[in-house]
Amino acid sequence: MRASTRFSDAIHILCFLKVYEEARITSDLLSSSIGISPVMVRRLMGNLRQAGLVQTTQGTAQPRLARDLQKITLYDVYLAVEESDGPHPLFNVNHDTNPQCKVGGHIQPILAEAYQEAQAAAMIRFNNVTVANIVDQINLKLHQEKLQN
Repeated sequence: MRASTRFSDAIHILCFLKVYEEARITSDLLSSSIGISPVMVRRLMGNLRQAGLVQTTQGTAQPRLARDLQKITLYDVYLAVEESDGPHPLFNVNHDTNPQCKVGGHIQPILAEAYQEAQAAAMIRFNNVTVANIVDQINLKLHQEKLQN
């Protein structure tokens, strides 16, 4: 099963809106940067808009950040795109294991506990990183590249 990239794609969108805030930003332009279809960009923008993270006007190519990036955490973005229709675990246990097997009969609750702990740690980390932190790191990388050239 392929993992979802909606979370990283949504962070990409928010960073792009900041870095290119003076540009005319279309779903096609965002799509070419992210490597996903314009339809997926519009769906993610809808999630971000519903969460109050971006402002859009239908039919115009001028999405804007609705809040200062210092006030948007990765947890906010995660909730907007991964839990917009209810909570989802980061990791899933296979519930079809053989209960008659020594491993299959016991592994589910053990993994479920480990996965819950990992998810809790991830949510704490997401809540401590802002999208502004990500943009700062992007700008640092751009500056370093410029110095090397």
